[in-house]
Amino acid sequence: MNKKQAQARIEELRKKTEYYAEKYYDEDKPEISDFEYDMLMVELRNLEKNFPEFSSKDSLTQKVGGHVKEGFKKVTHEIPLQSLQDVFSIDEVRDFDKRIKEQAENNNIKEVKYVVETKIDGLSAALEYKNGKFVRGATRGNGTVGEDVTENLKTVKTIPMEIKDKINITVRGEVFIAKKEFEEMNQKREENEEELFANARNAAAGSLRQLDSKVTAERPLDIYIFNVQKIEGKEFKSHYEELEYLQKQGFNVNPVRIYCSNMQEIEKAIQKIGEDRENLTFGIDGAVVKVDDLHFREILGTTAKTPKWAVAYKYPPEKKETKVTEIRFQVGRTGVITPMAILEPVKVAGSTVSKTTLHNEDFMKEKDIKVGDTVVIQKAGDVIPEIVEVVKSKRNGSEKEVSIPRTCPVCGAPAIRIEGESAVRCTGIECPAKLFRNLVHFVSREAMNIDGLGENIIQQLLDNELIKNIDDIYTLTQDEIASLKKNGTKFAQNLFNSIENSKQNDLYRLITALGIRFVGSKVAKTLAKRYKNMNNLMNATYEDLSMIDDIGPVVANSVVEFFAQDQTKDLIKKLEQEGVNMEYLEEDSTDNRFGGKTFVLTGTLENFTRKQVSDIIEKLGGKTSSSVSKKTDFVLAGEAAGSKLTKAQDLGIKIISEEEFQEMIK
Repeated sequence: MNKKQAQARIEELRKKTEYYAEKYYDEDKPEISDFEYDMLMVELRNLEKNFPEFSSKDSLTQKVGGHVKEGFKKVTHEIPLQSLQDVFSIDEVRDFDKRIKEQAENNNIKEVKYVVETKIDGLSAALEYKNGKFVRGATRGNGTVGEDVTENLKTVKTIPMEIKDKINITVRGEVFIAKKEFEEMNQKREENEEELFANARNAAAGSLRQLDSKVTAERPLDIYIFNVQKIEGKEFKSHYEELEYLQKQGFNVNPVRIYCSNMQEIEKAIQKIGEDRENLTFGIDGAVVKVDDLHFREILGTTAKTPKWAVAYKYPPEKKETKVTEIRFQVGRTGVITPMAILEPVKVAGSTVSKTTLHNEDFMKEKDIKVGDTVVIQKAGDVIPEIVEVVKSKRNGSEKEVSIPRTCPVCGAPAIRIEGESAVRCTGIECPAKLFRNLVHFVSREAMNIDGLGENIIQQLLDNELIKNIDDIYTLTQDEIASLKKNGTKFAQNLFNSIENSKQNDLYRLITALGIRFVGSKVAKTLAKRYKNMNNLMNATYEDLSMIDDIGPVVANSVVEFFAQDQTKDLIKKLEQEGVNMEYLEEDSTDNRFGGKTFVLTGTLENFTRKQVSDIIEKLGGKTSSSVSKKTDFVLAGEAAGSKLTKAQDLGIKIISEEEFQEMIK
């Protein structure tokens, strides 16, 4: 490679690594695997070494990736939170040991000891204590400046708010989510049709870097402390001694730390960690080899990015070949049909893999996966098995192509894929697989508003087989409800009354409760007002529906397809037999002062909730929108109004205060 080619490749690699680092560190949404990123960095580092005239301080080989997220207060680290030099072979670890031994000899140091630890796959953070009390916590950021995440870190149960000694100390640790908790998080997100976390590291990072600490508190974050950054009034001779002290102070210290006297012991430690990694409750992405003597560390020093007294050995991702013997389809709680590859059992990264998700239709087509294919399997983030590729050279013509069915495999209802979405979903309202989620929605505040019938009670009713469908809610007796709780008579009476009262709800609530795709409470009100009763709505044509303001062809088609199903007709009939109201009750308002007017709400209101304002506007003939456009008539701006207010000012749209709105509705 000549100089011109090297320069071009270096520039290309810098752009790529900057882009992928931003996705990984700043957005917590990696686009390539850690191994692929590491290989790009290795290539870049080698080119910069061979062509030093093209080296730059701006290269990620010379600085730590990551920036401070907007919305967080900046924290300057008194002691930089550096990165580690990655190595990918035992030979490179031997080279490191050789360099350390040479430096020891030059400085008349007779022996060198090491500590080998697990490299925890998480987000690095510094915890600061004053007089033994936790006062501030920050992310690594770019190593010099991080984000103040004190309130978020206070939600991590394994971080002590006070330690035994009344000292000033700053420690460094790795915030992570354990394997089991990560799997449970992703399972729940899949059920709720939320985007899955790519790996445990990014799940932890995204959870810690939330602007709302309440969100962080809901995430199962943990931490292992692995270093003393700064301490006043106390000195240590060795790193191992530091860790022992931290543990006595109440810190959750990295549990895997192996004391080594020579290279042979280092190799054994790395091998042991590699063999045990599958049994660890937390994910790792390597083993860290550190010089133990703290005075010798000072002599060795650091570069701008990494300490010279440590390296991180990265384990290569283990890949295995196996065969796809079958493709099955699972229906989730929200009706999404997910393909699952059944595999010939194969051991990968310490555990036996016999199945893996194929995610969705697009993934199956992109990978071109067929029954009978030989595929390459690896574990993403040491946790989730995934198909990397199909070994097409091993095809013999007997492989069978399989598509996601357009009929639900559980209930037989039509399964559809909406344009712009990747999921194929069951549309049956009585589908057993969807029952829990449908029940939760049906009784929710925006829908039938059955107070006291929360998720836990619904699950108990299902577990005890007291309900098997939505309409069974209205056949429950007080005795059956009371059986769910000890001394549950009062609870049963209140819930029974709430169920009975819900029968008298206006029609729009029932329409909302049915969970028709694209039909929320706002559209439900429009439909109830237009058709007056459920029978009329069930018989509405696509042409008629699509002519209504705020409906459009997509919603119209969804409504028609929903009411055309036998399952829907069966449920409506049963609900009507149980006395649930099917008629529009609200009288049409004669006050149409906001007729044809569109409002946009922004900021915090003092005397109203946004829902209250929306209801008032709709009652007076107007409508609300979530975005500002030229068609907007008024922007109601409360405290801390944001970009919507700015856009309204740019477009010359009339902006009104809460007081002006109150005058308008008098």
